[in-house]
Amino acid sequence: MSLLHINNLTMRFGGLTAVDAVTETIEPLSLAGLIGPNGAGKTTVFNMITGVYQPTEGEILFDALSIVGSNPHEIANQGIARTFQNIRLFPSLSVFDNVRVGFNNASKTGLFGSILQPGRYWTEEKEIADKIDHLLGMFGLLDNRQELAKNLSYGDQRRVEIVRAMATDPKLLLLDEPAAGMNPTEKVELMNLIRYLRDEFKIAILLIEHDMKVVMGICEKIAVLDHGAKIASGTPEEVKNNPEVIKAYLGESG
Repeated sequence: MSLLHINNLTMRFGGLTAVDAVTETIEPLSLAGLIGPNGAGKTTVFNMITGVYQPTEGEILFDALSIVGSNPHEIANQGIARTFQNIRLFPSLSVFDNVRVGFNNASKTGLFGSILQPGRYWTEEKEIADKIDHLLGMFGLLDNRQELAKNLSYGDQRRVEIVRAMATDPKLLLLDEPAAGMNPTEKVELMNLIRYLRDEFKIAILLIEHDMKVVMGICEKIAVLDHGAKIASGTPEEVKNNPEVIKAYLGESG
């Protein structure tokens, strides 16, 4: 059974059809890519999957249950996490506090519980802090836990954003252009990190990416959008040799 199934997914903004009847499946533990020219509708697909937009038509099934109509926090609680094309960290908060935000939905104590049961509150906070330190250590960021996010390198900021997404304990991680702005060395490290995430945490990953070396290097399956419609889907080799893809996208860069 597929982990995520989108069927006839359509998004219209007035007279503009941004996503046009897209159907695709993501299997458990898979590493998949979504590519296409600028304006092809890729981020709009992510926004519909995560509840930022409600689709004009179509269905989205996650773990065989419809998530259409659910709010972003409800979808996050069900096991879908994402990063954004433009890094959305809190620049004046520490690395630790940025990741702590990712645990908010999992917190069981709440405001009144923290007042009425302070012992339970501090026990839970200690457990969360230990989990954060464990995640930061796995990503090589433990020494930066008290560093302000704005003082980190671009590559490290990307990693903190991924750690924060992982703090929600997802089954599916959506990465929106994770290699954007990275130098070649950082891109290689990112590719290794994405493989590590999938294998270590046993999750599925779907990424939007313009860097073809990254996409072709790590993705097992790739879907291609052009003007909102899916024009191809298959292995990297199949997509790379698809005439429609070459014409619409890959041919642009030779």
